[in-house]
Amino acid sequence: MTKRPRTIAATAVVGLVIAGAHLLGATSAHADDVKPSIPPGTESSASPPVVVKPDSPRLKLPQGGVLAPPKVLDMVEVVEDLGGEQRRQETNQTVMMALQSEVLFPENSAVFNAQAAARIQAIANEINQQKASQVRVFGFTDDQGSYEHGKELSKQRADAVQSELAKTVTNPKVTFDVRGYSEDYPIADNSTEEGRKKNRRVEITFPRGAGN
Repeated sequence: MTKRPRTIAATAVVGLVIAGAHLLGATSAHADDVKPSIPPGTESSASPPVVVKPDSPRLKLPQGGVLAPPKVLDMVEVVEDLGGEQRRQETNQTVMMALQSEVLFPENSAVFNAQAAARIQAIANEINQQKASQVRVFGFTDDQGSYEHGKELSKQRADAVQSELAKTVTNPKVTFDVRGYSEDYPIADNSTEEGRKKNRRVEITFPRGAGN
């Protein structure tokens, strides 16, 4: 009987760059309650592969093993302001802006505070610069209170942000994907107030322009 060669996946990962302080400055919408298979904003896309030498002794392939085609994950750059109120994450394909709920809304509310509009309009201006035609607006809460209350509140906050974005986004064909995820997909530890504060957020994600 002929043995089939085993395949060992060689995956080259281009690193994570974490930068320091940096502060940034219609339309149709639809809601979709289907949960993504992976946390939103973390999807990878293919880039030109790094050359891997199959005869390198460091690979330590078992006898009869061969390499699968390599792939390279997107470069990811994360920039957060000093207070952590706003976070920007860029890949080769997308830009994601996350605003902590405290800088937009009073506690347990989906009504904007006085500073919210200016922050959201600045993001809308960048959406215009990137000529984006698809924008995702996802709301999240911490794990305090019931899951259902968090889902309702996070969706209401996402709806409010989408409505404000629509006032400034100029592309008449832009579409919005608006969702509320409650406590799903935390980015920090919910056992501390500092972590819960980071988890209470609204994320706005859109494609990078072709020329950027």
